[in-house]
Amino acid sequence: MAIQIGAKPDSGFNDPIGMLKDCHRRIEHFLNILCLVADRAHVRSLTEEERSAIQAALQYFHAGGERHTSDEEESLFPRLRAETATGSLQEIDRLESDHHHAAHLHESVDWLYTAWISASMLEPDEQQRLLSQTRELKQLYAEHIQIEETIVFPRAVLVLNSHAIAAMGSEFSARRK
Repeated sequence: MAIQIGAKPDSGFNDPIGMLKDCHRRIEHFLNILCLVADRAHVRSLTEEERSAIQAALQYFHAGGERHTSDEEESLFPRLRAETATGSLQEIDRLESDHHHAAHLHESVDWLYTAWISASMLEPDEQQRLLSQTRELKQLYAEHIQIEETIVFPRAVLVLNSHAIAAMGSEFSARRK
């Protein structure tokens, strides 16, 4: 993503919850590209600018999106479960289910966009599927991010001690090496 003058700098490994929030902004940005192009260009060939933007968005979800999911499922969620009396949080179960559903949608959207780039056009049924699935992803992420940022992340800040936060930051760093 381009640097924006005056924008808040991204959080570092010493603030893993902030990193997750920063990643949400990138997810929203790249998801908007996927949705916008599907909405505006679905009946024609992609322009070079659209192809480039789509390829960047797909690449982001392959690398950054998968790391984000690992950061949550391998570092944050287990620690939150360990800090609850029941050992499981209903929100976390739903968020993990969302991750699986999003992965399936991303796989299909990736295939459809790759086919569009390769063939210059999509069949009408493929166009409809791409529109439907990008819209579904947008709705899924909107609800998912809202739950994380209003319920799960604030809970993490309250219940996880500095050692747990530091360990999460170290794990996030290791995933990026």
